[in-house]
Amino acid sequence: MAFTGRDKTWFRGPRAVALLAAGTAVALGLATGGTVTQAAPAKPKPTHTQINLLALNDFHGNLAPNPATSSSGNVNGTPAGGAEYLATHLENLRAAAKAQGQESVTVAAGDLIGASPLLSAAFHDEPTIEAMNEMGLDAASVGNHEFDEGWHELLRMQTGGCLNDGDGQNNQNSCPDPKARFKGADFDYLSANVFFENTQQTLLAPYTVKRFKNGQKIAFIGMTLEATPNIVTKAGVEGLKFTDEVETANALVPKLRKQGIESIVVLLHEGGFPSDPRAFNSCPGISGPVTDIAKNLDPAIDAVISGHTHTAYNCSINDPAGKPRLVTSASSFGKVVTQVRLSINNATKDVDRLNTLANNLIVTQDVPKNRDLTKLITKYQTLVAPIESKVIGHITTPSVVRTPDDSGESPLGNLIADAQLADPSTVTGGKTPVVAFMNPGGIRADLASNGGAVTFGQAFTVQPFNNFLVSMDMTGTQIKALLEQQFSGANQAANKVLQVAGITYTYNPAGTPGAKVDAASVKIAGQPIVDGTTYRIVTNNFLSDGGDGFPAFTTATNKFFGGLDIDAFAAYLAAHDPYTPGPTDRISVS
Repeated sequence: MAFTGRDKTWFRGPRAVALLAAGTAVALGLATGGTVTQAAPAKPKPTHTQINLLALNDFHGNLAPNPATSSSGNVNGTPAGGAEYLATHLENLRAAAKAQGQESVTVAAGDLIGASPLLSAAFHDEPTIEAMNEMGLDAASVGNHEFDEGWHELLRMQTGGCLNDGDGQNNQNSCPDPKARFKGADFDYLSANVFFENTQQTLLAPYTVKRFKNGQKIAFIGMTLEATPNIVTKAGVEGLKFTDEVETANALVPKLRKQGIESIVVLLHEGGFPSDPRAFNSCPGISGPVTDIAKNLDPAIDAVISGHTHTAYNCSINDPAGKPRLVTSASSFGKVVTQVRLSINNATKDVDRLNTLANNLIVTQDVPKNRDLTKLITKYQTLVAPIESKVIGHITTPSVVRTPDDSGESPLGNLIADAQLADPSTVTGGKTPVVAFMNPGGIRADLASNGGAVTFGQAFTVQPFNNFLVSMDMTGTQIKALLEQQFSGANQAANKVLQVAGITYTYNPAGTPGAKVDAASVKIAGQPIVDGTTYRIVTNNFLSDGGDGFPAFTTATNKFFGGLDIDAFAAYLAAHDPYTPGPTDRISVS
């Protein structure tokens, strides 16, 4: 059996692994003449137990393979990903380990769901949870995208149940098969650093402990990045507190060791950036938050399985005692799986790091598809087809791209901002927004077409978050402060240029942070902005809550929630059919 920080049971159904090894009986025999033969020498007891640990991260509901020509569908030119192939690779790796006498455990480092393709998102990501159940996932840390639909919905992902969402209204449908209730995750979602503010209890179990042969136990601590509230919708994490990753994990170490657990692995939804992103199975010039976290985690922690940055790496980073410790990440979208051979010393019950090896493996598409996953995907493809294939408009170019120009402005960003500005759902009290702001990170793909025809599925791929639009009042002074926050504060290291409509301005990239925007150049509807004048603006609820490092939005007043951003986008394309991308002339650099 196994247990979690809340005494959950690990083994479930057919995935339970028999832990009892059959002993070999040795008997004395009498040879002819009455002489007694000696028993065969006893087989020496093994000094180590090898555990086959398989890990993934940032799956984001990518059940079907992505086009091999896109970065999301290949690794260094090799077509990769797809749940049917991932399941087969996992099965093969487990079978090979079993043939060598090793038991397996499969884990994930967050963002299994959220920002998902329509095939999963149209059903509130229930298909992805079902797919992970089929693949035999044992435990996963929560990631920031697990909170996209709020923490109540995350709990439903764990425990099951159906939403009363109007049977497909707003292009979503929980439990589309009335005969098949969503049962939730068979695996344990872990959230060691996510607490209820009022009770100080964790939202989900902080850790889980798996038992293996020879009496070995491994604890898996699951955490998301502390900065999660800054990159998700405020309403989705209302009442929760996110704590420091290092402090949280280190505080759990003595509790685990009191239970006789020496082997500890952290599943961390935070990551790093290798200097060469093609070196998916090594660690050239790794940088980013995971490096500082790894350097400060308690030496008793034996390995870190990370995610969030959508990169693949296989690193050794010294712990505070100066000893090397494994830190890995498996890219994203199921394109890579990390295989770790955890070698546990049977005497000390601790991981022998010198004999622990990791290997990042490409999830190639040259293996048979897993039949159960094919059945699941086919089912949901049939259910989503009427929504996905509906043509909502046309474009006069093969696509509208999100690639920014030198100022940070993109043709697709302008289209989305225009759609938000034109959406009537945010008009209230006779006040119509005159400026729109869109975060570039929320534009997930170019707007593709089929010979110029744009379907709802293609539009959804661009904006998969189902954010609500929010109109609000901001003064000219507040808007100027907002524009400066693109290049200062949380965004100083990596400038984050908002996509806009109704406003124009010029900035100096070499200027001083906090004073990069030419205040005299800022115009709304062609007129110079006035500090004391109030303007009605519109954005999505993520930015409205101050997400992406834009606290100026939280100072706005008279907020009013409208409809979904994807609905505004689809309606704009229908109203401007066919649509021709315009010039990127709203933001300029000096």
